Amino acid sequence: MRPLTVMAVWPLLTLLLQAVPVWAQQEREPYVTPLALDEMRDKQAVVETTHGRFVIDLLPEAAPNHVGLFMRMAADSVYEGTIFHRIVARGVVQGGDPLTKDPDRADVYGRGGLGLIDAEPNDELHTAGAVSAVVVPGEPDSGGTQFLICVVAQPALDGHHTVWGRVSEGLPVVTRISEAPVDAQGQPLERVEILSMSIRDAVPPPPVPFTTETVAELGKFRAVLDTDAGPVTVEFLLDRAPEHVRHFLRLADAGVYDGTAFHRVVPGFVIQTGWIQSRRAPLTEEQRSLVGTLEPEFSDTSHVKGIVSMARGDDEASASTSFFIVTGVADELDGVYTAFGRVVDGFEVVERIEATPTEGETPVNRIELQRVRIERVDPP
Repeated sequence: MRPLTVMAVWPLLTLLLQAVPVWAQQEREPYVTPLALDEMRDKQAVVETTHGRFVIDLLPEAAPNHVGLFMRMAADSVYEGTIFHRIVARGVVQGGDPLTKDPDRADVYGRGGLGLIDAEPNDELHTAGAVSAVVVPGEPDSGGTQFLICVVAQPALDGHHTVWGRVSEGLPVVTRISEAPVDAQGQPLERVEILSMSIRDAVPPPPVPFTTETVAELGKFRAVLDTDAGPVTVEFLLDRAPEHVRHFLRLADAGVYDGTAFHRVVPGFVIQTGWIQSRRAPLTEEQRSLVGTLEPEFSDTSHVKGIVSMARGDDEASASTSFFIVTGVADELDGVYTAFGRVVDGFEVVERIEATPTEGETPVNRIELQRVRIERVDPP
């Protein structure tokens, strides 16, 4: 399913918020935080939901009153038991309405917790992961406890909503929330609940897996390709292509390969998969950040049956995600493609995929690489 565009998201949010009652816009003293900036700097919100955990970096310099209000509401457990009550698939999610704690009041979801705070215009943009205040359309000073999170960039929201935080960990969790089934009004069919919300001192994100390991440590792992035709086990050629191995492990661990297809089958030559354009679902921002190109690590490894090698374009340094398994003898690939692994189990699966009917080099029936499992071959 393609991500919804900005134009699809903005009208829906406007429509959903038009039902906010008049009392949300009545005269009131806007909230002003008693907290000093130093008390709000370097803080994160840890959000535990029924779909998993994500972390928000708070931005007090950009929106001190919004951050102060959010910290106060979190401390008072206002968010616990609320739900994400409006969702646009792979677009935005909306939550923070205290009325959503009551499952019997679905008809008023989206009307609570507003009219508490004035807008704080700033230069922060609605990029993927941005967290901003929900307001009544045309009433910029009607924000409150409700917030929205951008799953993908939504530049049409810039200037209309105060950005006060950014998801720094767990954006895939937010993406999963956005993919929950909804009714015609964009309300989830089942409750997607905030179980807890806590504020902590900022913790730097952990290093990306398979980034800091030594070559010797990488040698403790192998990959299992779970395909529609069965599993294929691959061991790595670390002495020949250590950076390709590291790159492959990083992508596999992040789920980049999950749901890609064997898009090219040439009997007696190769079966090929890992092409991002063949993926069933788009990559998350976190996954996309791991995708890049590699410098070649050509070697004298012979491209014989079972060798796993990285595909590339005309540029020798254009290898990225797509890889192939050799099914015959392909000595024309020696020294010009980077071999980084070999099949050690599952040759019969490779042969089944190789035997699938094709139109040209494209399989008639989709054969999927469901996921790549990383296994330790030695105890930690």
